[in-house]
Amino acid sequence: MTPTSPTSPAAYANQPGLTETRLQLAGLRQGKVRDVYDLPHGPDGPRLLIVATDRISAFDVVMPDPVPGKGRLLNGLSAFWLRFIENAGICGSHLLSTDAGEIPEAAFGPGSTSRADLAGRCTIARRAAVVPIECVVRGYLEGSGWKEYRETGRICGLDLPRGLRHCDRLPAPVFTPATKEALGAHDQNISFERASEIVGQATMEKLRSLSLSIYERASQHALSRGIIIADTKFEFGFAPATSGDPELIIVDEALTPDSARFWPADRYIPGQPQTSFDKQYLREYLENLVASGVWNKQAPGPSLPPEVTQATYGKYAEAWKRLTA
Repeated sequence: MTPTSPTSPAAYANQPGLTETRLQLAGLRQGKVRDVYDLPHGPDGPRLLIVATDRISAFDVVMPDPVPGKGRLLNGLSAFWLRFIENAGICGSHLLSTDAGEIPEAAFGPGSTSRADLAGRCTIARRAAVVPIECVVRGYLEGSGWKEYRETGRICGLDLPRGLRHCDRLPAPVFTPATKEALGAHDQNISFERASEIVGQATMEKLRSLSLSIYERASQHALSRGIIIADTKFEFGFAPATSGDPELIIVDEALTPDSARFWPADRYIPGQPQTSFDKQYLREYLENLVASGVWNKQAPGPSLPPEVTQATYGKYAEAWKRLTA
């Protein structure tokens, strides 16, 4: 499965981007980026159609302006990683296909999003009961982990060495779970023990093992392509199996610029913020608006200038090119 090659940011300069979908399918749910529909059952059991739109969020707020073309990049890169994880023998995934031609004809009618608009941005997936825990792995000290470390010397109850600097590499990657909050609310870092109380210790031990294994293998691949994966988050779910107990699989997206921090290895300098191939560029633009009193990190988000959306797309495209080459 090879994702469509990314297009130059300039090609999207005058395009509106896909911000929402309309299909003749049941069960529409909208997340920050993806629209999800129910599909008729297939040979593998219950299925979903997941469409990566061009919406973009920051600080848990969906911006009013999309990043045209972003959804196709996210969908292609996530499909690459899900197959990478499966081929490495770590665990199964929800991914069945990314072929828009497999969407039933009944999904399309007057006023519906066209099959052509869905090409490159849809995933046909196994349906799973999602475990309500964000599985975060950190290899470097950034984001909420850096903030918590400065205040307590710990992350999610884990003691870390004293004297670490901003963006320092950790002695070993750490697994730091978080709650899965409703749309618009901030996920909250919690201890492994608290997560075990929510979903069970055996499940959490398995999630920790899978998350660390995926991060280790993915980091090795990324570094060979000149990219440091500073941290990332995964979601898992239990999918019906043909026989026996439900199978624990990775779901949602995996290792995209929306769910991971990607830094160019040749420009990495600990002790300071890093250049990135993810939406940190957008976050920094928005932080400047916050500092100047233009925005308060609450919905609605501010309008994004074309140069910001194009530059954001360019960073996503660079990550795609390096990682899938």
